[in-house]
Amino acid sequence: MKVSTRKEEIIAVASRLFKEKGYTAVTMRDIAYAMDMKAASLYNHISGKQELLHSLVMRVAHAFTDGMEEVIHRTSSPLSKITRIIEIHIDITVAHPDALATMNNDWMHLEEEALHRFVAMRDAYEQNFRKILKEGMDKGELENRHPEVMLFSILSTLRTLYLWYQKRGKVDENVLKRDMTEVLLKGIVKR
Repeated sequence: MKVSTRKEEIIAVASRLFKEKGYTAVTMRDIAYAMDMKAASLYNHISGKQELLHSLVMRVAHAFTDGMEEVIHRTSSPLSKITRIIEIHIDITVAHPDALATMNNDWMHLEEEALHRFVAMRDAYEQNFRKILKEGMDKGELENRHPEVMLFSILSTLRTLYLWYQKRGKVDENVLKRDMTEVLLKGIVKR
């Protein structure tokens, strides 16, 4: 995450701490300590921990939503669209691993209005993905499998990619895109 303002620096530090400890375990004092400033000084830049959570979760959620919007408006094949979705997930994982961890692990701590907005965004994203999978089956590009199983298999791998990616020493992004797409779409059985 590129840091350009003090607020962005606070968000980046909170993101790292939320990933390490979880949103509920991190205090404003923890964030201030990591920033080498007094907790009261944080409030000159942010309203509180909820603002940090909201910023992190919604920033990533909007990145996914914008990516899906780009994909569904393409005139390409369903297989090409799914490939692009996988690439978008990898791009977001590489660019924002800590924020992605916060979104995956702590979204349920959003305040009610933001929570409803996030869930609606996630549901719309998954519905668009289902439509692409079904279109792929209808056009004979994909095996005729249960779309929920396909959706779960692909998204569960992509949503936890940040855990594996950081432990494996930063695999080249292009190799990751090529090989992960091949494994997710074609499996590992030699044909």
